[in-house]
Amino acid sequence: MAGSTVSNRGDTPPLFRRRRRWPLVGALAVAGLAGVLAVWWFVWVPNWRPPLEEGERYGIDVSSHQDVIDWRQVAGDGIKFAYIKATEGGDFTDDRFEENWRGAQDAGLDRGAYHYFTLCTPGAEQARHFIDVAAPENDALPPAVDLELVGNCSARPSPSEVKGQLGDFIRLVEGAWGREVILYVGDDFERAYPVRHELDRPLWHRRFLLRPDLDGWLIWQLHGYARVDGIDGGVDLDVMRASP
Repeated sequence: MAGSTVSNRGDTPPLFRRRRRWPLVGALAVAGLAGVLAVWWFVWVPNWRPPLEEGERYGIDVSSHQDVIDWRQVAGDGIKFAYIKATEGGDFTDDRFEENWRGAQDAGLDRGAYHYFTLCTPGAEQARHFIDVAAPENDALPPAVDLELVGNCSARPSPSEVKGQLGDFIRLVEGAWGREVILYVGDDFERAYPVRHELDRPLWHRRFLLRPDLDGWLIWQLHGYARVDGIDGGVDLDVMRASP
């Protein structure tokens, strides 16, 4: 009996051994999934560009956040147009607007200027500031206005007040440029102030990786993590259609 007892203590039941393996298998599976997701997020997403349909072309939108840009390298990486931040509110001018405006033109890219619209400054004042900085040019792309609550001031005027101020901005800018303004409308802004279809202007729509699911879009922003030659770090990647 004593010998039998020693032998039994050295044996581990098969069921117990299998149970001990499951946590290890689970940990390995989680690590493998995390690795796949990391490759997808940090490698595939920044380098993926959707197939273009007829009349479409790749572009980017930039501001001083991208720091110094080598525009000739950008153009050599298949980028055909760029929207460049010019102004914000009634008195802010992007530090690199002039540099980027000239650089994109010298590299042969079509370029357009955009304005970040604030809810704390009259629309007419913002329009005059934008026109002073981004003077109308016949060979430039139509001007664009960025409408988002993220990064905006704390004021939340009524929808009727915002509609009036935005209307003043659009009227003055379109009068100076002689072309319709393109509207970039964030989902947060649209929920508070529905303007996408009410204003009936070409739309610049952000939808992560998937083509826009609304009518009237002219520019599709895929995401803000693209790798483009000539730019350090991620940048917004866009696709422009020939017409909305």
